[in-house]
Amino acid sequence: MAASFDVIVLGVGGMGSAACFELARRGRRVLGLEQFPLVHARGSSHGHTRIIRTAYAEHPCYVPLVRRAFGRWYELEQLTGRHLLTECACLNVGTPGSEHVEGVRASVREHVLAAEELSGDAINRRYPAFRFPADYTGVLEQAAGFLYVEECVRAHIDAATALGAEVRAEEAVRAWRAVGADVEVTTDGGTYRAAKLVVTAGAWAAKLLADIGAPLRVMRQTLHWFGGGDFMRAGRRDHFPIFIADVPGGPFYGLPAIDPSGLKVARHYNAPELPGPDDVDWISTAADAAPVAQFLTKYTSLPSLVETRAQVCMYTVTPDHHFVIDVHPRWAQVSVACGFSGHGFKFASAVGEIMADLAESGRTKHDIEMFGATRFRAHGRHAPAGGTDAL
Repeated sequence: MAASFDVIVLGVGGMGSAACFELARRGRRVLGLEQFPLVHARGSSHGHTRIIRTAYAEHPCYVPLVRRAFGRWYELEQLTGRHLLTECACLNVGTPGSEHVEGVRASVREHVLAAEELSGDAINRRYPAFRFPADYTGVLEQAAGFLYVEECVRAHIDAATALGAEVRAEEAVRAWRAVGADVEVTTDGGTYRAAKLVVTAGAWAAKLLADIGAPLRVMRQTLHWFGGGDFMRAGRRDHFPIFIADVPGGPFYGLPAIDPSGLKVARHYNAPELPGPDDVDWISTAADAAPVAQFLTKYTSLPSLVETRAQVCMYTVTPDHHFVIDVHPRWAQVSVACGFSGHGFKFASAVGEIMADLAESGRTKHDIEMFGATRFRAHGRHAPAGGTDAL
């Protein structure tokens, strides 16, 4: 007989670990299934740090959700005694009319956020490590920072298991199916049954949710760290803020030097979309680092920077680069969170709460209307045919 649970969570990365924690906190019997070792580097929840920011360029509707996420990260710190989030100013900069900077301004206006307008010259005076053209424009916000991504995942997993959740690593899911009002999940290790299923499988959601109606693609991305010269002082977070720069060949983003590896800098998007995670090359090359190094040479005055390390990760992207968070359009006992398109991790603490809500009642107090799974069907974008079934 299949082992039975209240909820099974498929994928225990950023979103899945948070869902396991929130469900366990509510007293549910939870099973989390992860195909890799826990807190692994073969998905989208690794790379040491992730930016969290409030003046959200992607859409003003994200602002209430990121505010909730901030609070939940602080709460997780209190519950676990771990330092997970460091506050740091975020500089948004771009050419005149930059899509990113204008998106930031839209969120600032709609939600009356504190932010400072800066010209290119003013940015360079405030932060001498930068060298942006005078006609560039920027918005600086203080309600931002960075999360220690692996520690966040680990904290959610540890808190969940302390509350009785069962988390099984290195157990790949082969299939799931609806069985009456329940679900049945088959893995390499056995068969499990539950009243509800939560799918937070990252890039593998494209396989597990082939019939959901959301076309998901995978984008290989590389993260780079640069040190050398006087980077330890010039790259310190009181001299060098988090930045997102919408420039030709970009956008690029970066974080200050918080350890001897140096500055973390990467290009956002601007890479081919792949059919699935099996197509990702996990070895970083000199060609990956070249555009990032060119950005640093052109837009900073930091001397003699050399790459100290690199890491490959994945974005699971939707056509509009917005998330999918919804109840399965066919199976009411299944809820899904996927397609975070390279900007989702900061929301994990709040998404865990949403997924617990959807598993319990099929609805949530949070506004997730824009994340509906079937929104692409209205535009003729259908997922590939399949059986029942991831910065």
